[in-house]
Amino acid sequence: MKKKVTIQDIADALGISRNTVSKAINNSEGLAEATREKILQKAVEMGYKQFSYFSTFAAVSDAGVGGGLSISGYQGEIALLTSAFLTQSHFASTMLDKFQGEIAQLGYTMNTHRVTSANLKEKSLPLSFRPDQVKAIICIEMFDRAYDEMVCELGLPVLFVDGPAKWDGFSLPADQLYMDNTTEISRFVADMLSQGKKRIGFIGNYYHCQSFFERYAAFRCAMLMAGAEVDEDCCVCYNHQDEIAERLDAIGELPDVFICANDFVAGDAMRALFSIGKTVPEDVRLLGFDDSAESRLSRPALSTVHIHTQIMAFTAVQLLMSRIREPSLDYRIVHTQTDLIYRESTNFDEGTEKE
Repeated sequence: MKKKVTIQDIADALGISRNTVSKAINNSEGLAEATREKILQKAVEMGYKQFSYFSTFAAVSDAGVGGGLSISGYQGEIALLTSAFLTQSHFASTMLDKFQGEIAQLGYTMNTHRVTSANLKEKSLPLSFRPDQVKAIICIEMFDRAYDEMVCELGLPVLFVDGPAKWDGFSLPADQLYMDNTTEISRFVADMLSQGKKRIGFIGNYYHCQSFFERYAAFRCAMLMAGAEVDEDCCVCYNHQDEIAERLDAIGELPDVFICANDFVAGDAMRALFSIGKTVPEDVRLLGFDDSAESRLSRPALSTVHIHTQIMAFTAVQLLMSRIREPSLDYRIVHTQTDLIYRESTNFDEGTEKE
């Protein structure tokens, strides 16, 4: 019987530490890209095929003991493709924890494959991706449309959690899962207008991804439907944090309120406002999106829109499993519920009588 290749075997072959190999295989932070690629290449050469989060294997093992699953019940790999490190602050982090647990009970493991800038440029798959093991793909933080089209052509069930912006009306041939980016933004605009805050702007690169675009479109639609004018100078589409203060300083009269594409953009905006001598919410009110831990810890605490990551996880499982069972289904685009949360940055009490 062929000896099973271990992480230590790979470390010995390369003359590096076991911990370094483990970081590469599990896509952990703090490792040079060249080192990561070298380790993954060696792992492929030596026949190491497992590239999984250890917690996923543990979940499958536990299910096998008490949940009726066994080695013969193993169904294959759900491959997670992502171009970013999904930190605990990212909404998808908690979603994926639940997603892993659910698919483990169905006999699947989830392996994470990080798509590098070189992969994007060359339209190549990560070295850790083994098509013969993969039953379906879930894509998170994958906003390069040309690369996404390549993924859709692999002949595997694909689910995008968010995706490239569809401002030109083009949609990928795959199932897509989003949080509701419209309802609570519309509600927020109505609340601000009812308080006499008629000058409302938007900060964020709305071409970055579909969710950002939907939030921007919801803001503009809500203003249009209310008969409120949008000052184009107050719609700040930026790519780098350093641009924000310069752009805000150039606005003759700042709006009453800024809606931000997400909480991290709102954090950048808050710091930029402080740098030009403005305060939140006294001079400008701010709304974020995602309800990240940072939104609760910022000073002032950030008003935001909460994403229900648990229901997103369940929905992701249902979409993928149904696609595996019936590949010919029409493509589905699903939005899950979100909730507006008021905190100090908007200085608005939901119970306040509207003017």
